[in-house]
This record gives sequence, C-alpha cells and structure tokens, in this order.
Amino acid sequence: MDSVVKFLQPFQLHPQVDHFSVALLIVAVLIDLVASLAPTRIWLRYTALTLMILGAIAAGASFLTGDAEADRIWNALGQPAKDVLKTHAELGEYLAITFGILTIWRILIQVAGFMAGSRAIYLIVAIVAIVVLGYQSHLGGVLVYDYGAGTALMAAAPVPSETASPGAASTSSAPIPTVSVPTSFPTPMPPPSAAAPASPGEASTPTPTAQPTGAVNM
Repeated sequence: MDSVVKFLQPFQLHPQVDHFSVALLIVAVLIDLVASLAPTRIWLRYTALTLMILGAIAAGASFLTGDAEADRIWNALGQPAKDVLKTHAELGEYLAITFGILTIWRILIQVAGFMAGSRAIYLIVAIVAIVVLGYQSHLGGVLVYDYGAGTALMAAAPVPSETASPGAASTSSAPIPTVSVPTSFPTPMPPPSAAAPASPGEASTPTPTAQPTGAVNM
C-alpha cells in the first residue's frame, strides 16, 4: 500500500478527485430533491442514485489522496495552517464515512420497499452532509490560497511558525545607513587684526608729492 501511495504522490491527484466528489455528491442530492417533486420521473431517481454511488467512491478516494498529501506537506506548514489542515482532514474522514452510509441507505430506498418511507429523512441528512462538505471544501481553499499548501509558493517561502523570532525576519546583513543632519551652531568669526585694512576709498586716493627744496622762485 505504501508503494502505491508513493507512486501516486507525484501525480497530485487530490485536487482532481476532491473536485469530482464535491460536484457528484451535491448534484446527486439536488437531483433527488427534484425527483421528489416529480415522482413520475423515475429516471431522475436512478440518476441521483448513480451519482451518489460515484460520489461516495470519489469521497473515499479524496480522503485517501488527501491523507497522503497531508503527510507530505505537514512539516513545511506553520501552526495556523496545521490547525486548518487538521480540521479539514478530520471532516474529510467523517464525510467519507457519512456518504458511504448515505449511499447504502439510498440503495435500500430504491430496491427495498420497507425503506421507501425514510426517503424524507434521508434527504434531510443528505442536505446537512453537503452543507458540511461545502465548509470542508472552503477549508481546503484556505489552505491553498491563504497558506500556499502544496504549491510552489510554499516551497519558495514556507509559512513561518508562531514560535519564530519576530526579529529574525528583519535582520539584514547590509550596514545601517547613516544620515548627516546639519547643526544650527553659528560659524565663529575670525579675530580682528591689529591694523584694520584701509577702506576702498582711502586706498584709491593719491597722495600729494613734495616739491623739491632746491627750487628758486622767479
């Protein structure tokens, strides 16, 4: 049995089988409801019975393939995803058993006259079962679309567990950038020199030249 499971795992059959079981079982119950409103349409009841048998077989296969898939991805999931997967798997087991019993019940209604009176009770139980089946399918969607269970997204970036250190994700090997903030201190003035420089007006004024002392007045 283990060798068969290992052989089938690479084909990833759980989504295909799961979708078949959901569709077949829901349509089987709905057709049975329509057949109750049209008792003369005997072929509707046989159609519902056939779909219920096929759906129960698909539900059992869905549970087996889902169990193998859960074993494969369990260690790669975080704790929140594991909680969802656990509920999803438990409901899958209970529903596989429930629809197996409902299928036997439906066969007896069709072939045994003493069971025909329980048809109304059967339909009520079957409706409750497909409602639970819809919720269980929703949990499967949460695992895939919210947590990436069984997809390449999970392999590339596994869902962190709650025990992971919060600071581990923010740790980086790059150096912390530094920012220079200009200060508001005044720039020191240079000390005054001993001799103040002449103003531009004084520097441009020419000085008178002294007359030679040996000049003779005429």
